[in-house]
Amino acid sequence: MSVVVVAVITPLEGHLQRVVDAFAVVAPRVHAEQGCELYALHHDADNVIMIERWSSPADLAAHAAGAPIGELNALLADHVEGPTDVSVLESVPLGESAKGTIQ
Repeated sequence: MSVVVVAVITPLEGHLQRVVDAFAVVAPRVHAEQGCELYALHHDADNVIMIERWSSPADLAAHAAGAPIGELNALLADHVEGPTDVSVLESVPLGESAKGTIQ
């Protein structure tokens, strides 16, 4: 069963690009981690949102404890307002399978 994660990061004022740049540093290594099905960054004017999908809870746990996330936390330390708001979600498929879940 896949696990979907939505992480919301609030950059300090004027630090949005630094936060995006930090994710750009680690994303290639995260994409290569076992079980990574999706690791996609988005943003609006105030927040950076990472949408992730992992093959299993064990793969997500390994990712959370891995070196790329340790490096990401260090890179973000002086550029974010507070802790990341992380939601680990269960999919509720609706309607057409290709449109009713995060693929």
